[in-house]
Formats: sequence, structure tokens, C-alpha cells
Amino acid sequence: MSLNAFIQSIPKAELHMHLEGAIEPALMLELADRNGVSLPWQSEAQIKEAYRFTDLQSFLDLFYQGCKLLITREDFHDLTRAYYQRAHRDGIVHAEVFLSLQSHLTRGIALDTILDGVLSAIDDAARTDQISGGLLIGIQRHRPEDDAIALLERLHPWRDRIAGFGLGGAERGNPPAKFARFFARCKELGYRTTAHAGEEGPAEYVRDTVHILKVHRIDHGNAAMNDPELVRELAASKIPFTVCPLSNLKLNVVASLESHPLRAMLEAGLHVTVNSDDPAFFGGYLNENLIACADALELDVNHLHRLAHNSLTAAFMPAAQRDSHLRQLDAVTASYRAN
Repeated sequence: MSLNAFIQSIPKAELHMHLEGAIEPALMLELADRNGVSLPWQSEAQIKEAYRFTDLQSFLDLFYQGCKLLITREDFHDLTRAYYQRAHRDGIVHAEVFLSLQSHLTRGIALDTILDGVLSAIDDAARTDQISGGLLIGIQRHRPEDDAIALLERLHPWRDRIAGFGLGGAERGNPPAKFARFFARCKELGYRTTAHAGEEGPAEYVRDTVHILKVHRIDHGNAAMNDPELVRELAASKIPFTVCPLSNLKLNVVASLESHPLRAMLEAGLHVTVNSDDPAFFGGYLNENLIACADALELDVNHLHRLAHNSLTAAFMPAAQRDSHLRQLDAVTASYRAN
């Protein structure tokens, strides 16, 4: 078995993937035609040509263009179902997906239309493909904190179907402390939490995300490596990082995959996981990220086993389910090593 085949075969979780970032060009054109929405592109090739980003904001401008295509329950269902089918083919056994509710609600899309579409597709994936899922509500950090708190209260009827809340969007000008009250309220209600930090923001944003927001996971977190004292603290606490290598490359967060801090983060003892972020835009789903990093950073079976192990232990899933997947992971790895 090749190392690439090993990556395909091991059970793993994806914890940092934005649903709207999984709109493939073919689906984008289909949704535009279905809903009578005009696009500035006429073909899949033209859409892919637009995927030339200089930074996070240039990507977000295109990301929100894709959001406008999602209008009906069927749209949200089809997008979610397509992602989970792909995840199942990649050997993913559990996937937690971010949904940018605020982008859709401000366009006048009904809350139950959005959630019914997404959650029904997650249920379909569990029933048909035996892949479990979790819905993470992504709060947009460029919007006021009061809007986030109002949405949190409005989502109470779906409390049992929401895996947690996250904080995303452009970090510049939107420090973690801006959402201190929101995350305190999430904690009061018993929700799990994550936050993007240290992608384009400094190490200080990672520290504040942990100390002020008190999140369960850090999304990205690359900049933490610029602060050795912070790295030691985070390694000791075992707080998970959901790192997105191909996304970082595409958005010029790193100059090359060879210079990506993933391996250094592993060697520093950080609880690192690999994820795809917005795979339709960044040129790779989870397996492509793992394969590219294995090649560029010379990762071996031990590194890859650890990354998969970390993903499962960092997932918001029941302990019995996690333990079953971990046993399967150890068995596949032992077989690979033996042969």
C-alpha cells in the first residue's frame, strides 16, 4: 500500500470546512440557472480562472458571491449532501461544517429554509453513508457583536442540532475581544466554540482567543509559532488547532507548502489537525491537503497517524463513537506498518 493509499484508508475527521466554500464550479452554474441569478462567468473554466486570490479579503469577495446562489431548501440540501458524499469517498468518518448564517439571513432567506436544508442532508449522510456530521454556526467578525448574540438566542429551537459556534472572517480590525460577551453567552448555554485566529492576525490574537474567548478549538493558529512562550502554553493545554495548508498557500499566508508550519507545530507538541477550509476555491479536499503536505513536508506514517488521531480526539463527538474510530485507525495503521 502506498502512502497516498494509506491516507485514503485511514478513518479521520474534518473539523474546519465552510459549506459555502464547497460550491464547485459545476454546482455554481447549476444553482445560478436554477434560481435565475446572473453570474459574471459563463463556464467552469472561467470560474476557476477567478480563483486568483491575493489575501483573505479578495477570497471573501468571491465567497459571498457564491452565497447569493443559495436560496431554497433544495439548494442548501444539495450543497451539503455533495460535500458529505465527497467526504465519505475520502474516508472521512465525521465532518463538522461551518455555515455562514448571517450572510443568508441578511439576504432575506428564512432561517428554517436554511437549517432544514443543511440538517436534512447531514441526516441523509448518516443514514446512507454512515458518516456523522456536526453543524457549526460561523459568526462573521466584521459584523456587530450584538447581531451575533441576537442570532444565538434566535437559534434556541435548534439547540440540540447545533454542534457549536465559531468566529470567522477578516481578522484585521476585528480582534477576538470584540466578541467576549458572545462567547461568554455560548459558554453559559453549554455550546462548544471555535474561532479563527492567527491566519492573518498576530500571535496575540491566538492568545486572546484562548484567554478571553476560552474556545475549545483554534481555527488556523499559524501565527502562534511566532511566540515560543505561547507555543509551550498551547502544547501543555492540548487545545486543538484546525490547520488548512492549501488554503494558507492559496491566500498567501505562506510562501510555499515547504515553508508551512504544520510539521513544526507537530514537533512542538501542538494538537494539530489538517482540514480543507474552502476546498472548491483552494484546490483540494482533506486528502489532497494531507497528500500535498506529506510530499512537501516529508511526513511519514507516524505523522499521518497522529494527524488523524488528533482529528478524531478534537471532534465534537460522543466518546464511544470516538473510541471506535480510534481503534479502527490503529488497526489500519498497524496493518500498513506490517506490510
